[in-house]
Amino acid sequence: MTPSDGATATPTVTLNDDHTIPVIGLGVGELSETEAEQAVLAALEAGYRLIDTAAAYGNEEAVGRAVKASGVPREEVFITTKLAASDLGFQSSQDALKASLQRLGLDYVDLYLIHWPAGEHGKFVDSWGGLMKRKEDGETKSIGVANFHAEHLADIIDLSFFTPAVNQIELHPLLNQAELREVNAGYGILTQAYSPLGVGRLLDNATVSSVAKEQGKTPAQVLLRWNLQLGNAVVARSTSPERMKSNIEVFDFELTDDQMAALNALDDGTRFRPNPDTYAGE
Repeated sequence: MTPSDGATATPTVTLNDDHTIPVIGLGVGELSETEAEQAVLAALEAGYRLIDTAAAYGNEEAVGRAVKASGVPREEVFITTKLAASDLGFQSSQDALKASLQRLGLDYVDLYLIHWPAGEHGKFVDSWGGLMKRKEDGETKSIGVANFHAEHLADIIDLSFFTPAVNQIELHPLLNQAELREVNAGYGILTQAYSPLGVGRLLDNATVSSVAKEQGKTPAQVLLRWNLQLGNAVVARSTSPERMKSNIEVFDFELTDDQMAALNALDDGTRFRPNPDTYAGE
C-alpha cells in the first residue's frame, strides 16, 4: 500500500537523539482491536506515518497486524507504544517492552514511553533506567515519557543524566500547558500533544468555530494547526477515514497572530484526562 492519490506527506522533526518523528500521527487509545486495525490501515493509506498505541490500550496486536497488512515498509512507519503503570520498575519495564514487541510482531519500536509517572517516585525513576537499557540494546530507537510534569522530569534527568526525547501530554486550547512546554523546550524535549481536540468538546467552541470559518477549514483542522504552530507534535484519534484525511491536511494554511491569540486566550486549565499528579495510572 502507498498513500492514496492526494495524500499529504507528513513533515518530520528531529528529536534530541537525532532520530526523526512525524509531527502528526494517529492515536488508537480506547479503540477495540477491530477498530484499531481498521483505523491504522486507513491512516497509513491516507499518508500517516506515525501510529501511537500502548500496552494499556489492549490493541497492540491489532496495530501490528495492520502495519504488516498495509504493505508500507516497516522503516517508513514510526510506531510508539507505552509502558503500563502496572509494569513500572527496572526489570519489569524491560520485560514489558519485550511483551509489547511480541504482541506487535516487531523487532523494535521507534519510541517507548513511560505512560504515567503513577505517583511513585522510585518506580518511575527505576523504569527510566530500564528504558535506557532497552534503547542501548536496540529494542526501541527513542525513549520518552507521557504525562510528566516538571518535577517528574527533573527526577529522572537529575538521576540518570539522560533526557527523554518526547513528553506526550494532554494539550489543547483549554489546557495549553505553557509552563510545561517551556520546561520541555529547556531540556530539548519535544512536546507531543494528545487529546488535541479536547476529546471533541472543542469542536463546537465559538472561538474555534469562528477561526475555522475565517480560514475556510474545519474546527479540527484549526485545533491541530494551533498545536503545530506552537511547535508541538500531535497525536489525534479517529476511526473515520474521511476525518483522518482532513486532520492531516493542515500544512497548507497558517493561523494569524490574532487567531493564535484568540485560541490561546481560551486557556482555563480544563482537563479531560486524569491529572498526572494524582492518577495512579493504568
